[in-house]
Amino acid sequence: MKVLSSYEDGRLTLYFRGELDHHEAAAALRKISRTVDDYLPRECVVDMEGLSFMDSSGIALLLKICRLMAEVGGRAWVENARNQPLKVLDASGIDRMIQVV
Repeated sequence: MKVLSSYEDGRLTLYFRGELDHHEAAAALRKISRTVDDYLPRECVVDMEGLSFMDSSGIALLLKICRLMAEVGGRAWVENARNQPLKVLDASGIDRMIQVV
């Protein structure tokens, strides 16, 4: 999985591409943590448009992103989840913890 990012006016956007499973989640978290530390954003958008597969480790990663953002006084949400990743998000009930748009 690739995690690309852009930052503008206090908003960090993370673009997830490929497949997110337990093998990819740890490396993705390290990269995201560094990026959040570098920018200290007020908002973090997780754009899942390019994500074709996600398992429960993706849910754990999203919760960790929420925690990182709370630590810097910001908030996070998910956008553009499609197909299989959207089904995982819906089944998990994570929308009670993080907004899914």
